[in-house]
Amino acid sequence: MGESGYLIVGLGNPGAKYELTRHNAGFLALDYFADQHGCSFSSEKWQGLFCRDRLACGRILLVKPQNFMNRSGECVARFADYYRIDPAKILVVHDDLDLPAGRIKVVARGGAGGHNGIRSIINHLGTADFARLKIGIGRPERNEKGQGMPVERYVLAGFSDPELALFNERLSLIDEAVELFTLHDIETCMNRINGR
Repeated sequence: MGESGYLIVGLGNPGAKYELTRHNAGFLALDYFADQHGCSFSSEKWQGLFCRDRLACGRILLVKPQNFMNRSGECVARFADYYRIDPAKILVVHDDLDLPAGRIKVVARGGAGGHNGIRSIINHLGTADFARLKIGIGRPERNEKGQGMPVERYVLAGFSDPELALFNERLSLIDEAVELFTLHDIETCMNRINGR
């Protein structure tokens, strides 16, 4: 059993089929962070790809659950339990329908908000008291009759070119948010990131 540290989780679905879909924003953001810090997702256990990083704050575990979104909590709970990571030191990076595309928002805790990955993590950790970094993907457009792509299809569809360009522009802000969370605290992270 290891010492306590930080656990940064990116949510998504495994496989090439889902790689550039809106629901995989968490995976993509964590890939960017890992790349910026010379960390590679070359290890796997408990149905998760992971790598270890070390910043001034100490050890950080980066994890991408590989058992699909609605079962992400199984993987997250195993890592949190084994490495004795307090929920206050867990940050989950995920897509959010209720934020416009490109908006980044950090929150200290909260409910699932309709997100199956977050719901699974809450269920398996037994608490909602972990931080989230939300990446806005917006909602599907509606016509004058209120009809549009069903949400289930929308989140599993690929980013449009403008959305992907906007997402790529925001990756450095996400990287900064993860560093602020681990080097300072959630309040500092929220104060410096939200609204930008």
